[in-house]
Amino acid sequence: MIKSRPRHPRPTWAVLLLAAAPLATPATPAIAQEPADAPAADDRWTLALSMRYLQPSGVAISPDGSRIAYVVREPLMEGEKSEYRSHIWVADADGGRNIQFTRGESSPSGAAVSPDARWRAFTTSRSGSNQIWVLPLDGGEARQVTEAKPGVGQYRWSPDGSSFAFLMRDPQTEEEEKAAKEKRDVILVDQNFKYGHIYTVPFDPAATETAEATRVTEGDFHVTSFDWSPDGQRFVFAHQADPRINTGRLSGDIAVVDATGGEVTQLLTGPGIESSPRWSPDGSLIAYASTGNQPEPIGLADLYVVDPATGASRMLPETPNRSVFIQGWSAGSDEIFLNESLGTTRHIIAVPVGGGSIRQVTEGDGVVGSAAIAAQAGELALTWQTSDEPAEVYITRLDAFAPLPVTAVNADAPRPPMGRTELLAWHAPDGTPVEGLLTYPVGYGEGDRVPLILNVHGGPAGVYSQSFTGGPSIYMIQYFAQEGYAVLRPNPRGSTGYGKEFRYANYMDWGYGDLSDLLAGVDEVIGMGVAHPDSLLLMGWSYGGYMTSFAVTQTDRFRAASMGAGLPNLISMVTTTDIGDYLVGHMGEEYFENYEAYERHSAVYHIGNVTTPTQVIHGAQDLRVPFTQGQEFFNSLRRLGVETEMVVYPRTPHGPTEPKFLMDVSERILTWFEKYLRPAKPAADG
Repeated sequence: MIKSRPRHPRPTWAVLLLAAAPLATPATPAIAQEPADAPAADDRWTLALSMRYLQPSGVAISPDGSRIAYVVREPLMEGEKSEYRSHIWVADADGGRNIQFTRGESSPSGAAVSPDARWRAFTTSRSGSNQIWVLPLDGGEARQVTEAKPGVGQYRWSPDGSSFAFLMRDPQTEEEEKAAKEKRDVILVDQNFKYGHIYTVPFDPAATETAEATRVTEGDFHVTSFDWSPDGQRFVFAHQADPRINTGRLSGDIAVVDATGGEVTQLLTGPGIESSPRWSPDGSLIAYASTGNQPEPIGLADLYVVDPATGASRMLPETPNRSVFIQGWSAGSDEIFLNESLGTTRHIIAVPVGGGSIRQVTEGDGVVGSAAIAAQAGELALTWQTSDEPAEVYITRLDAFAPLPVTAVNADAPRPPMGRTELLAWHAPDGTPVEGLLTYPVGYGEGDRVPLILNVHGGPAGVYSQSFTGGPSIYMIQYFAQEGYAVLRPNPRGSTGYGKEFRYANYMDWGYGDLSDLLAGVDEVIGMGVAHPDSLLLMGWSYGGYMTSFAVTQTDRFRAASMGAGLPNLISMVTTTDIGDYLVGHMGEEYFENYEAYERHSAVYHIGNVTTPTQVIHGAQDLRVPFTQGQEFFNSLRRLGVETEMVVYPRTPHGPTEPKFLMDVSERILTWFEKYLRPAKPAADG
């Protein structure tokens, strides 16, 4: 339950400006306008209304728990603009001030409050490349701390606040820069890697110029994350053989090095993946995530601790989901806090280091997003949202969950009547238990049978959680609900949030067991008297796009389908994606070792069965699921004579990054669905 703080219902809209940033009055984001004859936006869920809902992120908290920093991102869609602009806010934890700290056209990120709670650090590219900047929390001008080429990645304050450590890729050599200018910059694939390494830079509050950075680590390895020792004398860091995303899914080790540089000491090595090290406040242990003594391309990991003095490590109690995301330590170094998916919810849990039971810190049917811990103060700052309530920042004690609101960034957004969302449970034909979320049409009348959209998530290790259904996303749920559709979002076998056995339940079985989970969910909603059996529709993105492509080769139950960034050909996918071993991990072996298996689970090898009108949507710059996957399915359908269209978003990777494109997706899908549903679209009937 979320408590109210009536004495501070709204943020204080005071502003501290970046140096040379123009003064601007806070304004409503520039959202696409509704037609003049359309119903008032306040009365119904439109795409424009959903885009007005903001999601605070990047939460940071001062060590004393008195101040919370967070980032708010707004869409800009006036005229030729289609981009997002982010700015940093800092709020008093007691509900007093809530101040916007940055302005201007650059979008800062990576908020961090100094150990003495006097300074607010962030990164921004306003000077060209991404650099560390600081602002005094009590007011003043921002100033640049680093001038690192090619730019700063992850960074952390030192424990005493006298310096920063950060990650940076190797810069181009003079010869490489010259070759680029002369158009001789030939790329040798998987050669000449630019590794990420740790650097430090001093922070002098009185300085007016940037300081020179010192390189800490050297060598042909790529640092992925790091942490300071509590005394500021050493670093612990995770590293892998090279910077490729795929490499990080196969191996990873942990090492330590003096903060001044020198010899690197390997602390943990082996065939598994060790990652995300976090030093305990008393310095005696380092927490980390590990796949154990085996590669784990599917992505599961457990929580371990290691003694930095002896190298002795041990596994802590298994968490419910076994997919560790370390949030931080307790002040007494006796608990480690994790951010964990639990079914359709996401919560902070505490794992005891010395034995005992795992405890759940946060409660309720909702989703914890960004979070930060002030261990010494015993405070937790977090974003929280539910199916019916948008994300806001809250603060609570770590030992007693009683959240109080810090922000009200969505207080001015209209809230028309919503289609209610409820949690459903059913069983697949083989007895596998499955959960999903059903959102009813706005104004649904009991006993009405309505069109049902089956919406499949990505992953396959994604999950549909009880997050706000009215906000912006690839699939705008309340927009579909407003137009009279029910939307079922299942979590079939292979989803995260349900433990290792369920996560592996689709191993070497894509398109079959998981499809039976999905269709059983559809039958459940039909059996409830909600869905009309002749008005079924299907859509999904990424792995959801894969399931869409495969489903239409196995059944003709759907009136129309929309495949977003789908992978209908696993053979061509595994040789072109940037995470090939993730797919091999699911299939059990390489495609050249078992062509038959890859073909059996690929939609293009069953293409002759398709009769369902199927829309294909893809980003032109998608490296995760290459653009050619969409082309293969579209051209196959067209040659087969199945009704289809292909929608291509330029400049787009594995999902829309421009707000105008994000708004376009759901509208195009609805138009496609209406085209094939309308001849049989039922009036709501009993």
